[in-house]
Amino acid sequence: MTIDPDTIDFAKGGGLVPVVVQDAATLQVLTLAYMDRAALEETIASGQATFFSRSRGGRWRKGETSGDRLHVVGVTPDCDNDALVLSVRPVGNACHLNRTSCFGVADAPGLGRIAQLEKTIAERAATDPSKSWTARLIAEGPKRIAQKVGEEGVETALAGVAGPDEELASEAADLIYHLLVLLHARNMVFQDVLDVLASRAEAGKGAG
Repeated sequence: MTIDPDTIDFAKGGGLVPVVVQDAATLQVLTLAYMDRAALEETIASGQATFFSRSRGGRWRKGETSGDRLHVVGVTPDCDNDALVLSVRPVGNACHLNRTSCFGVADAPGLGRIAQLEKTIAERAATDPSKSWTARLIAEGPKRIAQKVGEEGVETALAGVAGPDEELASEAADLIYHLLVLLHARNMVFQDVLDVLASRAEAGKGAG
């Protein structure tokens, strides 16, 4: 976490800056809070999200009473240096209403569902293979999982040619699930795939 509090414009907001808290894995917006300089310095030093409560009139660290922690992995200022995005790995819920997010009840909207599914796969991998299809697949090894990816790929292609939209969506979901299981079995994550796509996009920009 590399950020210099001296570069943040606290004066513009009367000593406070708004902080958008975002799940580092799913990119879901979890909550909106505020920081003064001391709260930002404490966050940097501890690695735990610490805010300034306007209602309490003082600093508070998320999880002091609930146990729901926000482990900070990154702090990014906006272009004017008067607002922050806090990238976190949450333990428990971010919302005081015992919800994942203060903004709606979905646990991982949009593409965040991929990261949520990766978490589920990792959890199932540690269970009894006789009780979990995911655990059984992983126990059988990458070769077996790769076979399933191939099968699901063919079924997705066939649905794309001749099936209704619902069938294509269903087969594509099966393909993505098995692909994520294969990545897990190889100690990889979907972010590794996204990194390749990002590097290709950068290369494409320079291709002229």
